[in-house]
Amino acid sequence: MIDRLESIKKRYEELGSLMAHPDVVADHARLQQLAREKAELERLMAPYERYKEAQKSIADTLALLEEKLDPEMEEMAREELARLRARLAAVEREITQALLPSDPNDERDVIVEIRAGTGGEEAALFAADLFRMYARYAAMKGWEVDVLSRTESGIGGFKEIIFEVDGRGAFSRLKYERGVHRVQRVPVTEASGRIHTSTATVAVLPEAQDVEVDINTDDLRVDIFHSGGAGGQNVNKVATAVRLTHLPTGIVVTCQDERSQLKNRTKAMAVLRARLLAQERERQAEGIAQARRAQVGTGERAEKIRTYNFPQDRVSDHRIGGNFHNIPAILNGEIDEIIDSVATSEQAKELEKALV
Repeated sequence: MIDRLESIKKRYEELGSLMAHPDVVADHARLQQLAREKAELERLMAPYERYKEAQKSIADTLALLEEKLDPEMEEMAREELARLRARLAAVEREITQALLPSDPNDERDVIVEIRAGTGGEEAALFAADLFRMYARYAAMKGWEVDVLSRTESGIGGFKEIIFEVDGRGAFSRLKYERGVHRVQRVPVTEASGRIHTSTATVAVLPEAQDVEVDINTDDLRVDIFHSGGAGGQNVNKVATAVRLTHLPTGIVVTCQDERSQLKNRTKAMAVLRARLLAQERERQAEGIAQARRAQVGTGERAEKIRTYNFPQDRVSDHRIGGNFHNIPAILNGEIDEIIDSVATSEQAKELEKALV
């Protein structure tokens, strides 16, 4: 770890020199790039200095204990040594945590896609419950939610709903929600009182910037049509709904929530960019994933990440083997405890890799 920190310190000092060079100062884009890298390394410099100071103090105290001291002074020195070692251990943990690679998408806004899975109408109702849970969680965080597209079921559920969450750090929290969510409860449509098991899928995509995804207009087919479903007296009179088809990939995005064709098209483009960016990142990661699977076999996680068991008032996150209670509060947006637990578990795994 020390060798790595010394290398980082050397790069940090090098960046300071580069940023003072006239050629770099004249190149705004290059200067910004170097400033971002320096800021990323800066968070390690202060703890590393504290680490070195603690090490020196420990060495000095050990040297003092080798001398002939009266009992009172020796006891004080040993107490000081214990405090210094505890401080060193704390700084080591801080540094190890800071050495974890940060996710470049963590500060981005996100696009969340929830789709009903197995379970018919009950799955659609569960998808609606998940949407309300995330909408209320976003409200608690001061984030804004903008529905981009939705397809309703007959009794108030969602076959599919796509929405944007706009707020600092939204992706850093919601990324732990992606996967298959399962619910076990008696549906409102069940007359005999039998417990049903249904699922909904949650996809969480970092919103792409325009500069990251280049969409050629020649690769797009744009269809304009009349909106369907509830929405007011003008909803079926004016053709405002927009369907974008990205011809090279076959990705289709439909938006019809807004009364303005332009707004629907803007929202559809945002979803399309996010999907194309996610697809490209998946393609880049596939080679790494194949190599990893070859080494570890097929022991991948079960498809579901979480189960909401209503009869037992228990939410189980299968990634960490943890159980949480008070489903009404959880579905009302109180999911920080679950997210914190999953995030801590994921960070512990990353720490293991970093220290190998």
